[in-house]
Formats: sequence, structure tokens, C-alpha cells
Amino acid sequence: MSWRTVVISSNAKLDYQLGYMVVRKDVTTKIHLGEIGMLMVESTSVSITAALLSELVKHKIKVIFCDEKRNPISELIPYYGAHNSSAKIKKQMSWTDARKTTIWTEIVYEKIHKQAEFLQELRRKESELLYSYLNEITFGDTTNRQGHAAKVYFNAVFGKNFTRTAENNINAALNYGYSIILSLFNREIVSNGYLTQLGLFHDNMFNPFNLASDLMEPFRILIDRKVYRMKLDVFEHEQKMELVNICNQEVVINKKRELVSQAVKIYCRSIFDALEEQDVSLIRFYTNEL
Repeated sequence: MSWRTVVISSNAKLDYQLGYMVVRKDVTTKIHLGEIGMLMVESTSVSITAALLSELVKHKIKVIFCDEKRNPISELIPYYGAHNSSAKIKKQMSWTDARKTTIWTEIVYEKIHKQAEFLQELRRKESELLYSYLNEITFGDTTNRQGHAAKVYFNAVFGKNFTRTAENNINAALNYGYSIILSLFNREIVSNGYLTQLGLFHDNMFNPFNLASDLMEPFRILIDRKVYRMKLDVFEHEQKMELVNICNQEVVINKKRELVSQAVKIYCRSIFDALEEQDVSLIRFYTNEL
């Protein structure tokens, strides 16, 4: 099972050789592709061969490229993630609005529930309000309990004056972490043969990752928890690597401890099963404890 998250943070040349990614710096290092779950090219001074890019795609390894500020800016996504992509895409396009809305309602409920649990752990009185929102969620969340919960939640966690639009280290860390989680979901969606553009709820013509934006919602809390506990006097390489390492954190799903990267796989497949079988009981959400 692929498990390593490899980060290239300084000048290097990457190429392919007999099943290995070769990292040529002052010292040459070889990493077997079977071990790599995600490759992050953090520095713009890295060169990479087309042969390696091709093999990374074949092995379904998520590749994230960063800009000159070392923030994720793009990722490598294959055209065809599964041998039966054509059939999967036809099914995806036939999902009815009612079927998608049913799944989306479950996702919203789980997201708010996890936010309420975190506030309860922090002994914030606002947790009671979020728990009350759970009883008010309508089909498709037409009353926007998710939006109301988000405002209460972020102010309770990061302070009354905090807004998600402000330019500060907290928001920079949240956005960075969310982009890592989004990439994990894009990988699984494509690997399962579906299109990232066609969402359940998100339907922005300028967002190529609408479906991932839907499915990742309950996983955002993993980033929120980490950012809350981080010292963010600065937000630089060390802090970014703490967030990248969340992929190797353990959670519980299907009554077993799994890495977050593996939990995303299990959860995504359960969502697709639930959509195809029209049965929300098939959805497998993660928890923090057995």
C-alpha cells in the first residue's frame, strides 16, 4: 500500500528509473513508486522528466505543484482514472437531483456534527447551538444551517473578530491544509472513474473540483483541529509540513484505525456505493475513537 508523502522543497532533478523515482541533489536518492501516495513539488527550482510524470500518473500518485510562495497551485490529474471511466461517467451524469441531495444532506449533517464535537472538546458553549442546528437541517439544507454553523464555529474556535476573508496566518494555514485535503479527494474521485467537475451541491462553472469540494466537507475539521493547536507566529515551511503530515494521521473508519489518506479512499467509495444503490446507510464516515 502506498503511504509515503514525499516533499521536494529545494533545487533537485526528478526522473524515473526501473520503478523508482530518482531524486538528484547533492546526494542521489531513490524511492520506489509503490511506496509513494503523494508527491508535493514545493520548490519552483525543481525539474522533472516527462517519463516520471507519466509513471506517476500510471501509479495513481497524487502530484501537487506549488508556486513561488510555496503554496499549492495545481495538481496532476489523469484523463482516465479507471478502466471503466466511460461507464462511471454515464452513471454520474444520470444521478438524479433527489439522489444527490439526499447524500449532500448527510454530508452537511456530519460536518456540523463534527464541528459541534470539536467545540464541545474545547468547552465552548456554542457547541449547544451547533447541536441544535442538527435537528433543524432540512432536505438539501435549504435553510442553510451549514452557513450559520460555520460563522458560529469559526468565531468560537479562533475568536469573535475572526473572519475567513482576512489575510492572516490562520487563514493561510487553513487554506493550505484544505488544499491538501481537496487533492486527496480529487485523486480518489478520478481513481474511481468519475469526473471532479460534476458535484452534488457545488456547481460553480469556474471550479473544476466541485465534487471534491462536496465530499471533503467532513474532513475539514482535521485541518481546523491542527491549525488551532499550531503556533502560527509565522507560516512557513515547517508549519506547512505539519499540515501535509495530516495525511499520515490515524482516524477510525469501519471500526478500524486507518491513515487519513486511506480513510478518504474508504469514504469516497462508500459515497459512490450509496449513490448507486440509493442507500445512505452505506456511507462510512470517520471518527477519532474506536
